[in-house]
Amino acid sequence: MSKLRYAFADAAVIAQRNVIKIKRVPEILMFVLISPIMFVLLFAYVFGSAIDIPGGSYREFLIGGIFAQTVVFGATFTGAGLAEDMQKGIINRFRSLPMSPSAVVMGRTASDVVYNAATLVIMALTGLLVGWRIRTDVGDALLAFGLLLLFAYAFSWIMALVGLIVPSVEVVNNASFIVIFPLTFVANTFVPTELLPGPLKLFAEWNPISALTQAVRELFGNIPPGTPSPEGWPLQNPVLYSLIWVVVIIAIFAPLSIARYQKVTAKS
Repeated sequence: MSKLRYAFADAAVIAQRNVIKIKRVPEILMFVLISPIMFVLLFAYVFGSAIDIPGGSYREFLIGGIFAQTVVFGATFTGAGLAEDMQKGIINRFRSLPMSPSAVVMGRTASDVVYNAATLVIMALTGLLVGWRIRTDVGDALLAFGLLLLFAYAFSWIMALVGLIVPSVEVVNNASFIVIFPLTFVANTFVPTELLPGPLKLFAEWNPISALTQAVRELFGNIPPGTPSPEGWPLQNPVLYSLIWVVVIIAIFAPLSIARYQKVTAKS
């Protein structure tokens, strides 16, 4: 029990170190915030008029998808941060300190929740400017934001493993883009799944990004009245399905990431 307590304490110190880095390199946060603003404005004003949402507003439909896409892309900072620390030799410095071997990875994933939280705040404000509204109560809205951050935290463990496997930040970014980009677009993030052709529609219905998007839309009250119930169990139970994925991802990738970190540092 004491080892676990020390591991969390060490992880908190590493997380604090990563958050302080925002002050020293504010350009990182600036570029993190520009991307979601660009997507909101681009889809709301350029593509919004071409996509019809019966009984509702495309801009309200859009924001839930942008939220989901952005927090998943935001998780890539975990992988890039670990790869950068490996390249610069900072990991070797950590090895010389009396700290838990798992603290570096745990602290990295925890600190990136701050990046995603800041991004969600900016996105919410931008969404309000283009016409998005929260039509439920405060509790449901907080649950939606909490679910987004929890899913992002889980996904960051996948990126942590990637960052410890690949040799450079550039490779992490390219590999992440190749996987995350189709995963977030072959979903209900920007268009209803009903508009997708057969195989893509089936994939989108079981895609965890679709479930996360659907859950957020329901919790924000952005589903138009009279909208038919979605097909497929995941979209009918989006909150539960999203939480199942959170548990599965953390259960698999947290131990793998920590084991990979211990293996890499042992060779250094």
